[in-house]
Amino acid sequence: MIRRSRLSILAVALLALGFSHGASARRPSADEVPPPPASVAAGADLATRSAVQDLPLPGGEHQRVLFYGPAGPMRGVILMFPGGAGDVDIERDGAIRHDNNFVVRTRELWARLGYGVVIVDAIGHKSMRGERSTEAYRQVLREILDYAHTLTDRPLWAMGTSQGSIAAMAVGSSARDGELAGIVLTESVSVVGHSGETVFDARPERVRAPALVVANRDDTCTVAPPSRAPEIAAAMKNSAATVLHVEGGVAQSSNPCSSLSPHGYFGIEKQVVGDIARWMRSVAPQ
Repeated sequence: MIRRSRLSILAVALLALGFSHGASARRPSADEVPPPPASVAAGADLATRSAVQDLPLPGGEHQRVLFYGPAGPMRGVILMFPGGAGDVDIERDGAIRHDNNFVVRTRELWARLGYGVVIVDAIGHKSMRGERSTEAYRQVLREILDYAHTLTDRPLWAMGTSQGSIAAMAVGSSARDGELAGIVLTESVSVVGHSGETVFDARPERVRAPALVVANRDDTCTVAPPSRAPEIAAAMKNSAATVLHVEGGVAQSSNPCSSLSPHGYFGIEKQVVGDIARWMRSVAPQ
């Protein structure tokens, strides 16, 4: 039985107030088969465009990113930071070899909502574990931000999931004033694990853009307990930070930290993306 993620009456009221005090999704039930990965969304054909870019870095390395979005006008662009080791293996032609991650497999859903996404790969296929909160990586993030500005003059966002939330927090804490419309942290790593870093190492007190912390009450990944979502929001003391609680998901993997589990919103992608998009429109109306 899958439980769909949906904003509760309380959350709807908070939406009207600009999400100033947090939100919560209640748990209805429905017997259904888990949907396919959200990167293959149902509905009418969508005209999209994509481009692979290798951003030069000091020392001769390159940061590969993939832009994917609607062919027409965009509401904005979202920088997407996958979790785990961060290596999604973007091919030269734009194909993604490892596309199970939440922020990767939902790219078409975001395009249908009018947003372009910039999916960030690992540098040189090396693991990003333990690197995302470092000063060296902040310099890489600056290159990514500068590239994103060439794509649009619409609002710019940063979103990360699991370990990738550390990178999204680092973007928020290093961006120039007014550069970001907001950051979104989903199932954030807040307990030290094998990577040796958490979102608290990415200078949350320096985040000034609005922030949304999404936490699935059914997430059992030990390094991303949903109970710590309010603590993450509170750490961003100079940001208007909101907590959104969701529930549900399907465990296709025995690993509780897998992308194909409640930790990765597997089976409830459309609802979670919709909830996040409503918050985005509330802080940067389009």
